[in-house]
Amino acid sequence: MLDPHELYELTEDLPELGEPVLLQALTGFVDAGNATRIAREHLLGTLQGRVLATFDIDQLLDYRSRRPTMIFVEDHWESYDEPRLQLHVLDDDAGTPFLLLTGPEPDLQWERFSAAVTALVERLGVRLTVGLTAIPMAVPHTRPTGVTAHASRRELIAGHEPWLQRVQVPGSAGHLIEFRLAEQGRDAMGFAVHVPHYVAQTEYPAAAEVLLTSVSRATGLLLPTEGLRTAAEVVRGDIDRQITQTDEAGALVHALEEQYDAFTRGRQGSNLLAEQTGPLPTADELGAELERFLAEQTRPGDSPNG
Repeated sequence: MLDPHELYELTEDLPELGEPVLLQALTGFVDAGNATRIAREHLLGTLQGRVLATFDIDQLLDYRSRRPTMIFVEDHWESYDEPRLQLHVLDDDAGTPFLLLTGPEPDLQWERFSAAVTALVERLGVRLTVGLTAIPMAVPHTRPTGVTAHASRRELIAGHEPWLQRVQVPGSAGHLIEFRLAEQGRDAMGFAVHVPHYVAQTEYPAAAEVLLTSVSRATGLLLPTEGLRTAAEVVRGDIDRQITQTDEAGALVHALEEQYDAFTRGRQGSNLLAEQTGPLPTADELGAELERFLAEQTRPGDSPNG
């Protein structure tokens, strides 16, 4: 492996951090409802902070798979949406510093990238690393938004009941970081918020609010959520109005409510992953009135900064 320390450039004027929490919110893996992106942008937009480390993106990104966008105006190129993979330091609402890793998930050199992040964890005295994810589930928007918690030690997620038993899923750079940190005996955890599969391809701020609330409860950080709560109420109203206009949509939500209630009563023998909903209707069967909530899936050629 090439030297992981050469994969990033760390600022020389490091602030006093104490033993900070590191949140990782990378773009590129499953992000139902764009919840991770919304949470990340909300933190960057509402809290004071600055960049501490910048990764050499040219060594990590496959540009032909995820082409950055450029703007052409009449006779010249006006702008280039340059992808950046950076480590920020932000202050929460109480003035406590924490770290936020943002940018496109690396396409290449996962092990080296994981080693680089681990080196930063050690260098900056990080006490806990927390990953953010959002996954589509066969759950209704009319019930509390659930979250799956996972960690290197069970004590870190005390009070969280499992939603899934044993599943095989595609890996991600963020999950590899958590796995490698756990192998080294370092505290690492993650939250995967559950997004109703019929709104998984559009913005769902309620899930972003749940992510940040979960992080606050687990870490003690005071993270802002008021703007997300307001946005979630607006989206909920829009969805409710559309649901009432089609019998098919109403039937789907009712079926999901019954399944959700039965699952939460039994907490076993069920799997609410959207791909395994059995005879339930699919998102395509919501009808024309709900289709405006569905956008195209992220695919090769989309911006790496999405």
